[in-house]
Amino acid sequence: MIEVENLTKEYGEFRAVDNISFTVEKGEILGFLGPNGAGKTTVMRILTCFFPPTKGKVMVAGYNCFEDSLNVRKRIGYLPQRVPLYEDMKVDDYLRFVAAIKGTPAKEVKRKAAKVMDDCGLSDVSHKLISTISGGYRQRVGIAQALVNDPEVLILDEPTVGLDPKQIKEIRTLIKELAGRHTVILSTHILPEVSILCGRVIIINQGKVVAEDRPENLRSESAQRMLLRINGNAPLIEQELSRVGGIKGVEREPASGDTHGFVVVFDDEKRGRQGIQAMIEKNKFELVEMRLLEVSLEDIFIKLVTKEEA
Repeated sequence: MIEVENLTKEYGEFRAVDNISFTVEKGEILGFLGPNGAGKTTVMRILTCFFPPTKGKVMVAGYNCFEDSLNVRKRIGYLPQRVPLYEDMKVDDYLRFVAAIKGTPAKEVKRKAAKVMDDCGLSDVSHKLISTISGGYRQRVGIAQALVNDPEVLILDEPTVGLDPKQIKEIRTLIKELAGRHTVILSTHILPEVSILCGRVIIINQGKVVAEDRPENLRSESAQRMLLRINGNAPLIEQELSRVGGIKGVEREPASGDTHGFVVVFDDEKRGRQGIQAMIEKNKFELVEMRLLEVSLEDIFIKLVTKEEA
C-alpha cells in the first residue's frame, strides 16, 4: 500500500531524513516512533504531498507522490499534529464542508459526514460550535475530517498529544477500530501507544531508521536481563557473576537481610544460565530467586537512541 525507497530530505546543509526505506501493508497499523526532532513529521509531510523529498521515491496505493500527487491526495486522510479546525463552524457543517472540498459528490456529502460522525462518536456534539467542545472531541473531529472521504490510507501525527488520560483512551480505541478498513501510519513519541495499537514499529532517530519489527520481536531480540537473589557474600557473588561466560553486565540490587539482589545482562542467555548454575554449585551459594525481567519498549527505545547519538 505504501512504499518508501531511499527517502532523503535536506534543508540546506541539514539532513532531516537520511536515506530511509520501508513499506506498509494494506490494513496495517504501523507505529512511526522517535524522539522529538527525529524526522517523523517531515516524513509524514512528504507522504501527504506537502512538499517533495530531496531524493528518493514514495508510492501510495500505486501512485507516485509527486508525479501523480492528486491521485495520492484522494487516497490519503491526514491528521496533522495541530488539528486544522474552523472553530466558528458547527461540527456537522465543518465535516460537510471538508467532504465537499475533498471531491465528494454533492448527493453523498451529508451521508458521508453523518457516517464519520457516528464512527467517531460525534453525534452528540454534531450541532455544537467547534470552539465549545472539549479537546478530546476536537481530536475526534480531526480524525473524522481525515476519514470523511473514506481514504485507503490514514496518517496520524501525534493524535493523542495534549489530551487527558480519559480522552487518550477514547482516541486509542477509535484508532484501533480503524485497523483492517484503513492502512494507518501512527507517528508518535509515546511508547505505550505503539505497544497498544501497532502491529509493527519503525524507530527513527536523527533522520535514520534504527529499528523495524513487531514490538514483541524487538523485545525478544533485545538483550535479556535476569534477576538473581542469592544468599552469601555480596562482593564475592558479584565478582563470580562477572566472570561467567555469556554475561556482559552485572548490576547490584538492594539487599534484604542476607539475601542480595543482582541483575545480570546476557549476551548469550543459554551459556549464561548454565554458567550461573555452575558458579552457584561451585561456591555453594544459596539461590533464592532466579527470573527473567521483561524488556519494555521504553528500554529498547532508549538503548537504540542512545547508541545512535553516541
